[in-house]
Amino acid sequence: MVIALGSNLAGDFSSSEALLDAALAHLDQAGLPVLHRSRWWRSAAWPDPSAPEYRNGVAIVEAPSEPSSVLRTLFSIEAEFNRQRRGRNAPRTLDLDLVAHGRLVTCAEDLILPHPRAHTRLFVMGPLAEIAPDWRHPVSGETARELAEGASVGCDARAG
Repeated sequence: MVIALGSNLAGDFSSSEALLDAALAHLDQAGLPVLHRSRWWRSAAWPDPSAPEYRNGVAIVEAPSEPSSVLRTLFSIEAEFNRQRRGRNAPRTLDLDLVAHGRLVTCAEDLILPHPRAHTRLFVMGPLAEIAPDWRHPVSGETARELAEGASVGCDARAG
């Protein structure tokens, strides 16, 4: 299972990186063991580049439960980090997105898999290509490396 993590507000932490490190630990504690993780990537806020810069990364986690249960767990972790949903693409302490759950393809009211926009975002596909370059998108069949090379959103994203 692939989870994207992002933050551009450090909240009670010294930095967004520290917050994201703590979020990774919460994934483990919530029964979603982290098998691999990327470095933290930097990118300008989108669509408003005047907002604080983002830190993003990707984790591959063990998927012991159904996607809807995983999604509820991710929302719960976001709440623990004081995530406020003020609108799409608004600054946030923590954003956890379920990018893919194995090869599952689904379109339900509360869950679309694979994530409908992740494949266009360099700040998701770049980190995924870093840890799993040959991962294949369940619909297009393209690899994470290919999707990173063709990403159209967050093209300024870079590791470190």
